[in-house]
Amino acid sequence: MTTPRDLLIIALDDEGSGAVRAGELSLALAGAELIDLLRAPTIRLDGGRIVPGHLPAPADPILKEAAASFVMAEPFESVGDFLWRRGKSLTERYMAALEVEGVVARRGGHLLRKGRTVLVDSLPRRQATERWDSAEPVLSALAKDLGIRHRNAMDPPDITDYAVESVLAAVNRALQELEGERQRRRVEQAAFDNIWRSLD
Repeated sequence: MTTPRDLLIIALDDEGSGAVRAGELSLALAGAELIDLLRAPTIRLDGGRIVPGHLPAPADPILKEAAASFVMAEPFESVGDFLWRRGKSLTERYMAALEVEGVVARRGGHLLRKGRTVLVDSLPRRQATERWDSAEPVLSALAKDLGIRHRNAMDPPDITDYAVESVLAAVNRALQELEGERQRRRVEQAAFDNIWRSLD
């Protein structure tokens, strides 16, 4: 399993923090992809930009897509730009893969609705849970940014890899930007609604 898949499973399995929004989750999944590719090491960071290597592509098909999507010429792509570009609809991409693999299933659907997505008992789910319960630093940091908390309230070990820290910081900034944009749109919509009410 990969960090993005483990993160999605943990998000689906989380009951205490409320549902994680797809937009936030997609950004975090893109960050998780970068971290796995840094550790491969399929890529490296240079001044906050992603420098692709020439090593074999990862075995996971979705990670392979991510590796194939990198900008291959200077000045290369910034981590933040990658998160926004790659993160578009990434949650749906991983959900579809987990459904095909039998890790998630649809329950309670009918002809016009797909129903609710639920995790089934599977080896990938158990592996993700073991990684989560061990407070693995990267998975814990990404989950924390999404508002998912450990049941045992353990503090994960510190992350000492500068490149990984840089990706996690970029994910956190992107999540804040997304929330800021949502707040701006809510304010604009409220102002628009007030104008119409004043005309009634």
